[in-house]
Amino acid sequence: MSDRFPMPMPFGWFCIGYSDELATGEVRNVHYFDRDMVLFRTESGKLGLTDPACPHLGAHLGHGGTVQGESIRCPFHHWQYDTDGVITDIPYASRIPPKWEGKPCLKTYPVCEENEVIWAWYHPQDAAPDHAVIALDEINDPAWSERARFEWAFDSCPQEIAENGVDVAHFKYVHGMEAVPEGQTSYENHIRRSRVSGTRTVTNESGNAFEIESAVQVVQNGAGQKWVRFSGFMDYLLQVLVTPVNDSRVEVRFIYIHQHYAEDSFEYMGIQGAIESTNGQRGLEGDIPIWQNKFHQRNPVLCDGDGPIMRFRKYFSQFYVGGPYPEDGQIPVDLEAVS
Repeated sequence: MSDRFPMPMPFGWFCIGYSDELATGEVRNVHYFDRDMVLFRTESGKLGLTDPACPHLGAHLGHGGTVQGESIRCPFHHWQYDTDGVITDIPYASRIPPKWEGKPCLKTYPVCEENEVIWAWYHPQDAAPDHAVIALDEINDPAWSERARFEWAFDSCPQEIAENGVDVAHFKYVHGMEAVPEGQTSYENHIRRSRVSGTRTVTNESGNAFEIESAVQVVQNGAGQKWVRFSGFMDYLLQVLVTPVNDSRVEVRFIYIHQHYAEDSFEYMGIQGAIESTNGQRGLEGDIPIWQNKFHQRNPVLCDGDGPIMRFRKYFSQFYVGGPYPEDGQIPVDLEAVS
């Protein structure tokens, strides 16, 4: 919680890196959720995510620690721990201390890989994951071979960024876009789905204009996984991944995936234009200066053209232990009344 954001960090699965950036046997220091952690990949490819301090005498596993088979080895006395935090070897001891034999003594965190992303589960009370990361069909489809990744870091929080998608009024005034319809939206436990479709006119490289059916589908799976599917003349997928560094700073990753097109084709140039627009002033970079400085209004003064902001807040409130405003133990009256 901060002066601008009274909410704590939400719990959920969050991106902490890309699968292809962590090699077999690599050890890496990471800092998310206001905590230092050590990420490593074993010789078989399994991921481990642990606290940095060795339970023995406190050496930092991320500074000089190495992977030995399926364990991480401390640089100080060469104690080894598996991905569950269980001691697997003490080179100078006749046996593992009985109290800890077969039991974890190094704190670990749930971590997995899906959609070419490394995900860590954050929960302030260390509760086990209550939902899974959803696999996207396009990732393993050989026809969808193109990738483009972009990253930003700035002062904000996951709810503010997620809420931006339902703030339909701002698209005209911040991004210079026409009015964006709300579309069809459904909520089912931790998943929110929305879909907007319509007909648009497209002019090809020959100057011929024609109409196509297009659609934008958005899915939010918990606090940390979101993706957008664009279909029409060009089909592409955008993963929108927002990870809290602490309670008032985030990293945002955009991962675009699309089919292979020749670089001089109308489709390829169209997708590149869409990426530039989504990243730039008409997209995320138009929002950053506002996010970087805005204040969260618990009970905002809203009008009938603002979009379903309070309904979205009710959905997102489930990702906070004790609600979005745990200090006073209650949610705003306006949010409580949303059906």
